[in-house]
Amino acid sequence: MKASGMLFLLGYLTVPSGARVLGRCTVADMLYRGGLDYFEGYKLENWVCLAYYESKFNPSAVYENEITGHTGFGLFQIREDLWCDHGKNLCGVSCSELLNPDLKKTIECVKKIVKGKQGMGAWLNWTRNCQFSDTLSRWLDGCRL
Repeated sequence: MKASGMLFLLGYLTVPSGARVLGRCTVADMLYRGGLDYFEGYKLENWVCLAYYESKFNPSAVYENEITGHTGFGLFQIREDLWCDHGKNLCGVSCSELLNPDLKKTIECVKKIVKGKQGMGAWLNWTRNCQFSDTLSRWLDGCRL
């Protein structure tokens, strides 16, 4: 029973066939085109930093947080218990749509999340790794936007 559970978990965490990790500048460009630069006062560098620490730029990432018991979906690891159709669905989106590498639904959803009272503080990884970083500009080094 333990072996089958482990195989299920490995299959669940494996990147789907055909999925690819996006490059840093590709992510920056897509987020820029999606209107995230200075959205709610957050510079683009914050979003790129967050995407790296949440998913390592993998728009198809699905990770289960064993501590909190929730599952995160996509580039920004959007929580299924609040934001997509496995829970309260505050973004009005299916969790699987958050795995699309075109990032359209993902960007729409993160705009709703960041408008909340926590802002980007809704992501612990942003608070820990990006919020007070004095090297945020490095996330856009060499990118043509």
